[in-house]
Amino acid sequence: MNIGTFTIQHTDGAARAGELLTAHGVIPTPIFMPVGTQGSVKAVCPQDLKDLGARIILGNTYHLYLRPGDEMIARRGGLHRFMHWDRPILTDSGGFQVFSLSALRKLSEDGVAFSSHIDGSKHFFTPEKAISIQRNLGSDIMMVLDECVPYGADYQYTRKSLERTTRWAARCRAAYPQGGGEQLLFGIGQGGFFKDLREESIRQLRDIPFDGYALGGLSVGESKAEMMDILYHSAPLLPVEKARYLMGVGTPLDIVRGIDAGIDMFDCVLPTRNARNGTLFTSEGKLNIKRAEFAEDDSPLDPQCSCYTCRNFSRAYLRHLYQAREILSYRLNTIHNLSYFLSVVTAARQAIQDGAFQSFKSQMESIYDT
Repeated sequence: MNIGTFTIQHTDGAARAGELLTAHGVIPTPIFMPVGTQGSVKAVCPQDLKDLGARIILGNTYHLYLRPGDEMIARRGGLHRFMHWDRPILTDSGGFQVFSLSALRKLSEDGVAFSSHIDGSKHFFTPEKAISIQRNLGSDIMMVLDECVPYGADYQYTRKSLERTTRWAARCRAAYPQGGGEQLLFGIGQGGFFKDLREESIRQLRDIPFDGYALGGLSVGESKAEMMDILYHSAPLLPVEKARYLMGVGTPLDIVRGIDAGIDMFDCVLPTRNARNGTLFTSEGKLNIKRAEFAEDDSPLDPQCSCYTCRNFSRAYLRHLYQAREILSYRLNTIHNLSYFLSVVTAARQAIQDGAFQSFKSQMESIYDT
């Protein structure tokens, strides 16, 4: 098989179990990608991630470009070697980070000018620049430069934005022609919260030969019902023979519903960020380890979990670490949350293979749909 081959092995309704071949190994789908923004998944090391069963992680183009610099990373053999991670890496294009710096950036047809959030220095991203940075990083999957439209943007602005995003996507593809190397390139569908614009964006992108297709611009302030409405409408429109990626979403139940809609790949900072805030995801629902009720609770965090944290430490100890602001609290909480998220997609994959995905989805809804 050639790098970039995506094989669907089982389906159960719209849910798919497949494999995506990359230069650094096969990715089984559905898959969750821990977020390693600056070449590090916060509070854990690469060996922890391997022990947890992570098959691919995500790096951030914007942050790595600013610090330590993509050319500096390239001189050290690329991001894999720099951070000692020999499995696949996906890098986003920096579009979402630039979107989040709306007060510090200016869009044009050529690209986006922005000021660094670190030191205020001036920078300019073009689609070609976004590809150049990601090629220096050496990621297995690169993302096109896009504009993430803010929630509440009107119809006219959203249409103009998606058309520019399509033109930028074509420029990214031209900067890295298909078959030009071992890196894959994914397009990103936009269109805000207008279904006809979502359809138009995907229709335009389908004319460009990408290795996979993503949905962007969700989880940007909308209600859960609005997000799911757009997700279930848009996901089936993405090419069936390519890997489908839902960017920046979400909770365990969001992921399961995304799989139900036909999505294959997910990333979110939620498990690591919430771990550092003391919010943990378990087979019995969310748990806030800060609560006084756990002060003398000797039971494991999640009796159904076999991660290092749950095998070895009590809720009382985890609460003590958090209350004492010990660094170990972040590490143990993060190990558990990532283990849980990865176990959700593993269980979903097995349920698809067994033809029991709807039962699995119902079980997850009974735990988290509250």
